Amino acid sequence: MAVTLKVTFWERGEWAVLEVAGELDLVTSPVLRQRVHDAVADGRHQLVLDLSEVFFCDSSGVGVLIATRRLIRSCQGRLRLILPGQGGAEGSHVNRVLAALGVRRLFDVHRDVTSATDDEARPLSA
Repeated sequence: MAVTLKVTFWERGEWAVLEVAGELDLVTSPVLRQRVHDAVADGRHQLVLDLSEVFFCDSSGVGVLIATRRLIRSCQGRLRLILPGQGGAEGSHVNRVLAALGVRRLFDVHRDVTSATDDEARPLSA
């Protein structure tokens, strides 16, 4: 069975939301990279990546997340990640991978889209 990556785009206010589901790895990460570039090319510089349905992420996926952060920062935009899971964000596979690599602190992480798109909401601690 081939596992794929599904990326769904929608907007909430001034935020572009990309819901990502499946495996984020060497084969599938170019899909997310392209969708991010498409959103930025369309002038969307406030981006939420909802990774709550990503059940596997390797270094290629982490590379896309870091490249996305760099791209959004170069546009003076804002990037927020959603990393929920069992027991809060600590249970998310992607969260554990980012923490293990020491890059979790680079991201503004929220539990859900409502929090991520609310300018008053505080991110989860690293």
